[in-house]
Amino acid sequence: MRRDVKGATAAFVIAIAASPARAHLVETGFGAFYDGVAHVALTASDLLVVLALALLAGQRGTEAARWSLFALPVAWICGGLAGMTLGIDATLPVLTTLSFGVAGALVALRMPLPSAVIATYAALVGGVHGIANATTLAAGRSEALVLVGAACAVFCLFAITSAQVTPLREGWTSIAVRVAGSWVAAAAILMIGWQARLSG
Repeated sequence: MRRDVKGATAAFVIAIAASPARAHLVETGFGAFYDGVAHVALTASDLLVVLALALLAGQRGTEAARWSLFALPVAWICGGLAGMTLGIDATLPVLTTLSFGVAGALVALRMPLPSAVIATYAALVGGVHGIANATTLAAGRSEALVLVGAACAVFCLFAITSAQVTPLREGWTSIAVRVAGSWVAAAAILMIGWQARLSG
């Protein structure tokens, strides 16, 4: 009985003495730029949206991939800067989840969308995720250089993934891309269900 009381007392003291946690912003110790890179790599919604859009653009061909390659990170920075400047406080969990869910579903369905539509969607999604990142940055009192790091990570990941997907037009490789898209869409459904459960 005394051990339980001592254990509970020790846990209580540790909880009170603990420093405040930063739930979303990852600090690598290498500076603000690399914190932004790590943020994209370790935030599920950011990572999945970049992969889903890269699959979608690569599936539609070189032109769609090139337009989206620049539209996504530029919109990401613009959304983040707008969020930081205007003081927008919105994590947008449903929108950020739907953004990669829709992209994954479009990949799975292999929708014949024009390049301009895909690039426009990438820009809209980049803006939404940029605003969501700005909220995280404001909470952690970080520098705008974090946004630049995040945008660079988005650019590199998108470029590498879409370049691998673009030549995969026929056969089992094309089916594998569609299956990957369906997995991303399924992940979005699971995340929305989890969010609904937490909010309810």
